[in-house]
Amino acid sequence: MTSRHAEVIATIADALHDAPGVRALFLSGSHGNGLADAYSDIDFVMVAADGPSDAVARLWRDAVARTGEIVLLWDRNVRPALINAITADWTRTDVVIVKPDQVGAQAQDSLKPLFDHDGIFERLPETSPQAGIDPARLRYQIEEFIRIVGLLHLGIGRKEYLNGVLGLFHLRNLLVDLLIAETDAPNRGGVLHLNRLITDEQKKLLYSLPPPVPERDALIAAHLAYAEA
Repeated sequence: MTSRHAEVIATIADALHDAPGVRALFLSGSHGNGLADAYSDIDFVMVAADGPSDAVARLWRDAVARTGEIVLLWDRNVRPALINAITADWTRTDVVIVKPDQVGAQAQDSLKPLFDHDGIFERLPETSPQAGIDPARLRYQIEEFIRIVGLLHLGIGRKEYLNGVLGLFHLRNLLVDLLIAETDAPNRGGVLHLNRLITDEQKKLLYSLPPPVPERDALIAAHLAYAEA
């Protein structure tokens, strides 16, 4: 943990420790499971009696504002219980706000208590179950890959070579998702942890694939290479 991260965590915890309705605050994500580095964002789980209410959201925003000027705030936009914030030095903080009876989905090995007025942490299971592979998502990834490859003749026929480049980017993302599913690595985190989610052999495969070039023959060769991979 960097000194800046430690400062932000301590400031937010201190601001919320005695806030009305806030019962507990935990570190989650990479700071919660011990895998954080200097580039990690700071993830929190806050337990509030009323859940992600407007009043609790204001308490959180004010706590983050103590750590620096907020330049971006997504207040329960992406998910109803999630608030994302970025301060001027590009420190990224995320919080999921839950009611006390909603904490059961968490586990001790993925959280680090900052304060816990009601002893919630001790009642959580010790370890998180491995999520495993979602068959429906896996099927989508494969079918979507095939669908995009199947559009190659359209792009070539219309000479839409720039769209062919965009198609390759989609194929690469889908291939990476499949490689991650193949390793089924624990503590997946975000895609920015790719180095620890795929094997050296898989990395070698990705490095070997041809670059996206907006030319007919190059696009055909690249699509075929991705399909073979």
